[in-house]
Order: sequence, then C-alpha cells, then structure tokens
Amino acid sequence: MEDQKELKTLIIQGAVYKTTYTKKFENRVNYETPNENLIYSFIPGTIVDIFVKPKQKVKEGETLLLLEAMKMENQVRMPFDGTIVKIYIKKDEIIPKRHLMLEIKPA
Repeated sequence: MEDQKELKTLIIQGAVYKTTYTKKFENRVNYETPNENLIYSFIPGTIVDIFVKPKQKVKEGETLLLLEAMKMENQVRMPFDGTIVKIYIKKDEIIPKRHLMLEIKPA
C-alpha cells in the first residue's frame, strides 16, 4: 500500500479543508505584514538629496528624498502625516533594493 501522507488543516476565508502540503508549500517563506513606519528603497540606486532631518514633522505627500535609478530621479514621499525618527542613508550613497532608508512615526 502507498505511504499515507498526514492530512493537514488549511483554512481559506473561513472554509476548513483537509489536504496534504507539497514540499514547496511547506518550505515557502511565510508572508510578513510590512511595517508601515519603515521606508525601504523600491529599486537600487543613488541617493541624490535628502530633504528632511530627524525629529522633523512632515505632512502626507511631502518629498522626503530623491533616489536616482536608471537615469531617472524618483521622489520618495511621506505616506502619512508624521515625524522623522531616524535617517539610515547619506547623500550620494549607493543603495540596493529593499535597503532601509527612513524610520517614521505617525502623527
């Protein structure tokens, strides 16, 4: 007789299913909700200019910094009203994708 795999419980939108998981599914990287108080680079590039300082109050939509990538300058804007807690980058620094640039705190 074939090896019987252990059935596991899978819940999708409240519906409960009994199933087996593939190795790929069992070894996947679990999703983590992003921390909205940390601003990461979305593309590798060079920091052209930083317009804010720590402890500065910033309104939603204000430009925080310029990130040059692929010969284009991208404005990184404040997602909500708040305060700059810490700046992790310097002007003219080359940064990779998903590099922590700023820590902010909601107003």
